[in-house]
Amino acid sequence: MPQKFYITTAIAYTSRKPHIGNSYEIVLTDAIARFKRMAGFDVFFLTGTDEHGQKIETCAKEAGVSPKAYVDEIAGEIRRICDLLGASYDKFIRTTDDYHERAVQKIFKKLYEQGDIYKDKYEGLYCVPCESFFTESQLADGKCPDCGREVSPQAEEAYFMRLGKYQERLERYIEENPGFIYPESRKREMVNNFLKPGLQDLCVSRTSFTWGVPVDFDEGHIVYVWIDALSNYITALAYSPDSESELFNRYWPADAHVIGKDILRFHTIYWPILLMALGEKLPRKVFGHPWMLFGEDKMSKSKGNVIYADDVVDVLGRDAVRWYLLAEMPHAQDGSITLERVVERYNADLANVLGNLVQRSISMVGKYFGGVLPAPEETLLPQDAELEETALAVLPALKNAIDSFRLADACETVLNLAKRANKYVDETAPWVLAKDEALCGRLGTVLYHLIETCRFLGVLLEPFMPSTAAEILRQINAGASGLDSLSTFGGMAPGTQLNEPAALFARLKAEETLERLRQN
Repeated sequence: MPQKFYITTAIAYTSRKPHIGNSYEIVLTDAIARFKRMAGFDVFFLTGTDEHGQKIETCAKEAGVSPKAYVDEIAGEIRRICDLLGASYDKFIRTTDDYHERAVQKIFKKLYEQGDIYKDKYEGLYCVPCESFFTESQLADGKCPDCGREVSPQAEEAYFMRLGKYQERLERYIEENPGFIYPESRKREMVNNFLKPGLQDLCVSRTSFTWGVPVDFDEGHIVYVWIDALSNYITALAYSPDSESELFNRYWPADAHVIGKDILRFHTIYWPILLMALGEKLPRKVFGHPWMLFGEDKMSKSKGNVIYADDVVDVLGRDAVRWYLLAEMPHAQDGSITLERVVERYNADLANVLGNLVQRSISMVGKYFGGVLPAPEETLLPQDAELEETALAVLPALKNAIDSFRLADACETVLNLAKRANKYVDETAPWVLAKDEALCGRLGTVLYHLIETCRFLGVLLEPFMPSTAAEILRQINAGASGLDSLSTFGGMAPGTQLNEPAALFARLKAEETLERLRQN
């Protein structure tokens, strides 16, 4: 039986179309899921949409439609963009799905019946966009500490969850599982800012709006976002507190929740405590990734600095957008996107380095050997051996980078192989070798090494740019294309008839391309 690997994104809130910064998360998670599948893991990759709450109810009213009609449209748009970006998810959950709502009601009732949830009255300062209550001391300059918007006093009857009951146990779990909150800086933030001051009981139902999962034993109450949205990670696996689920038993606990750093508290405090109360295992890791900023600012419609992934895909193609998001985003610090930088990286990485290498390597085999891959000589020169060593070192480095969620490092590792191969072309000068018949064997060795390096790149690029990876392997007519084929250098069979080369990434005219991007 292969080892299982369960990975999730946060579910996207259906208040508006996601911008390219939101799309980073799905591409990041997809790259990890693809690599794990290649490595032989039994992968389950979950994404989806969070569709309840006061903000949705308000947005729907302003649009003149029902909340369900509103979320159907936005959820459809979110899924369309996931598909456009090549996300290979195994399930797309919506919190308006009937099975999810039924499971949430059962979870809520179980927690109430065992005394983890109780009824009381709530008075506090409420932020509608964040759907969060805060005390006066938690505010930042009198505003929401998470989003900086105005808060308003609200009071209502509500159900509460006893967080303090599980605080010690959670602290012990975090201490005994140092990789649970990742990276380390996020862990310190959660422990120092939220756990050490002590946990207050959490409001888990609302009566001031109606768009949500009803509490089935108390009319007028709806299950609040914490239990509703967070439970998606188990309800997607057919979890129910009163029955067995083969899917849940197979994949839970989650190996990684990939989420934005702004919702870390919910996933590392509320969610683990909810699971403890249900008697279930905790996820192994919660990775709080940084934000993708526009230049140095957070993307915002009101600022007019929003970039949408589909607009950029229309001009540059899916794989170019995936590559930018993965290669440009640091591991722990916020990343940045500008249209100028997107075009620069496209030309630098994809056209000049990768596309150039593949096209000229295949073209030279066509020119000097009629498109038939020559056999290498037995005697290798130092630069041949060095290229082989570079290629063989990539997979272990790539695995380490992906396992530590350093996707930009992973991209750089692969790109460095293409750069080394381009340098090898300059060192060996095949066009000079071709002028001397006596050096035909040496020329064949050089071109074999280049095509075999292209095969390595075709395999290694699959998690990041799946269409490009497949096209490289098609052009060189590669037979071996699994990760296990990268354990030795020499997977291409001499005598293979290569296909005609076609440009993977044509170099862009910067100003012309920027104009097209701005018009979208």
